[in-house]
Amino acid sequence: MTDTPRTGIPDHLASRMSMPEQHEYLRAKLSRRRVISSTAATVGGAALLGGASPAYAGSPSLLTDTVTARVDGSLVAPFGRHLAFGADPKTQMRVSWQVPFAVRKPYLRVGLKPWELSRKIEAEVRALHTPSLSRKLPAVDQYYLHVGLDALRPGTTYYYGVGHDGFDPAEAARLSTIGSFRTAPALPESFVFTAFGDQGVSYDALANDQLILGQNPSFHLHAGDICYADSKGQGRESDAYDARVWDQFLAQTESVASRVPWMVTTGNHDMEAWYSPNGYGGQAARWSLPGNGPDAAGAPGVYSFTYGNVGVVALDANDVSYEIPANQGYTDGAQSAWLDKRLGELRRRPGIDFVVVFFHHCVYSTSTHASDGGVRDAWLALFTKHQVDLVINGHNHVYERTDAILGGEVGRPVPIGGSTDPTRDGIVYVTAGGAGKDLYGFGPGVQDSYEGNIQALSLIL
Repeated sequence: MTDTPRTGIPDHLASRMSMPEQHEYLRAKLSRRRVISSTAATVGGAALLGGASPAYAGSPSLLTDTVTARVDGSLVAPFGRHLAFGADPKTQMRVSWQVPFAVRKPYLRVGLKPWELSRKIEAEVRALHTPSLSRKLPAVDQYYLHVGLDALRPGTTYYYGVGHDGFDPAEAARLSTIGSFRTAPALPESFVFTAFGDQGVSYDALANDQLILGQNPSFHLHAGDICYADSKGQGRESDAYDARVWDQFLAQTESVASRVPWMVTTGNHDMEAWYSPNGYGGQAARWSLPGNGPDAAGAPGVYSFTYGNVGVVALDANDVSYEIPANQGYTDGAQSAWLDKRLGELRRRPGIDFVVVFFHHCVYSTSTHASDGGVRDAWLALFTKHQVDLVINGHNHVYERTDAILGGEVGRPVPIGGSTDPTRDGIVYVTAGGAGKDLYGFGPGVQDSYEGNIQALSLIL
């Protein structure tokens, strides 16, 4: 029996450590040069990425060097599993996860029973290297793995496990890592979805995840400002940024996102200026979203999907915001043109009864950031033209809901529990920015209004 040179811990004891203990053990045992070599390895036609070279010293980016791992795969546990629909939730699901080190031959197992995961699919690896951006922060390498599942059965529960050489989720000792998801039904039926924005990493954020899970939703909409790794939110390279916050966030969210499709879009704190293009390279590495937005716009958070009789559209309000202009106009009008076309398609599609749009900056709000005139100038007429039913925003860390708004006026009061018809009354706008960050207050003279204490409020446009 020999001790490990840098830690003094015998290897046979190290293999029994928890995942966080393994992480610290391996960091101490192996230098980065020994953990990751520059030897090429290809997984299912996708390069297993990682490693650093002087070419990446200036700014973070997706890595293009291929590597293979020299870490025993049995010591590396996957974490941060999160699901997302493809464009057709009846037949498509995207499964994503993370590993703390490069691993050999990552894969996903899937089947109709948790003890029969016979189908094995090799994973795509998207590795992200972030150099030290200040004296207080180390360089960070993150490894994100993705599998796209297509041709699934509608309305069916599937079980899945993620692994790699040395870590097989189908082994008896790993069965506790098996997750599940359910595809959308073939025909419309009643369902619940949840939505919020502005989450971050905290006990409050974790508690809200568990509240979501208690609703048993078919999917969740996250309206941006996801984890606050960029704490400033101005979309500038001078913003304070710590890539490790993403590891904390994905671990925090796994308990719900591993079984509820977690459909995200981009907030101002998600413009991570060090990643190209447009600060969205990090989002593209971490998430697999439907990818059916405007062509060549470089906007991973712009897409649509249909679930039952509901069409859902995700937008990137950074493109049109007057308040925070870092990415203003980056799609050169392509997003708004796509929105007009997609809303028209959804309204003409048989079987679509409701259209929901979500994005970060507020159309109407009375709180700290208030309303964004750029959003209204770019999209309000399109929402009215296509009779959108519901618009969901974050950005302001409060909950607010309008009455039905038509032409900038209240088209119809909508009491708690009431209903409205956008063809006649207008559109309801919701601000749901209380997902975990500290809550804001309201403007001077504005009283809180809630069920049992209703206060009328006139919007000032």
